[in-house]
Amino acid sequence: MDLADFHPYVYYATQYHFSKGQTSNLRICYTSSLYLISEGKGTLHTLGRTYETAPGSLVYIPAGQQHEWIADEKNPMVHVCCYFDWSYINRKTVFEWPSSICYDFTQLRPSLIGPAFPYPIPEHSKVETLRLWIELFELFYTSNEYTNERTYIRSLKIQNHFQQFIEYFLNHVLNEENIPDPRINKLLAQMEQDLMHGCLESLEIYYKELRISRGHFFELFKKATGFSPQQYINHFRIRRAKDDLRFTNLSITEIAEKNHFSSVHYFSRLFRKLTGQTPREFREAEQ
Repeated sequence: MDLADFHPYVYYATQYHFSKGQTSNLRICYTSSLYLISEGKGTLHTLGRTYETAPGSLVYIPAGQQHEWIADEKNPMVHVCCYFDWSYINRKTVFEWPSSICYDFTQLRPSLIGPAFPYPIPEHSKVETLRLWIELFELFYTSNEYTNERTYIRSLKIQNHFQQFIEYFLNHVLNEENIPDPRINKLLAQMEQDLMHGCLESLEIYYKELRISRGHFFELFKKATGFSPQQYINHFRIRRAKDDLRFTNLSITEIAEKNHFSSVHYFSRLFRKLTGQTPREFREAEQ
């Protein structure tokens, strides 16, 4: 999955109580799924691997992966679970319900299996604050039905809560190298506001607010954005200048001033360096 398409969408979220010794049977979900064991015990079999689960177990099954649940004979498990895609898949013309499960593998429709997440996610992990995780799940409980004209407003709220949950989940399970430092994300939001209002502070101000060294700041910034701070600032200003060249009648000098370049000469030189065109050439090509 291209991360440009990353937009997690939940179809079904609920709580499910197993009976003693109950099995789910071997199955394939078209969607990805998450299961938090809130009570009891059970066993998960998937692709030759076996996990013994108990309260606090958190299980992730990618879309299209065979798996089977078996509840404990004496103390059966309770699932707090959700079925979702990392980006929305429309299966409405094929399945009656948005979250569908295949038990007869000869009938599997591979083209309808949801996308895989691009980074490794452990199948089984443990959570310490079980009550907190249950409460996060409960915020986006939703029935297994397609959104319609009566439910689309509520669906907005459900998806909002779910996406906040997914952010929390990914920060819990992903390796550190695959997660931008949250301090940098907050800083970027502040920098972009400052850039738009023409009140950008010196870089020293920003990294001192984070209470980290200049070298560590540059390292975290490059990891989160792919750019040095100055490169990021330049690209941000040039992107906004491109919009002005496309959609306004402002002169090139006015655009340079609006986007807080020190001079129209510097603006034109930087624009050409980053785009391969002068501002005038870019505007003419876009018309």
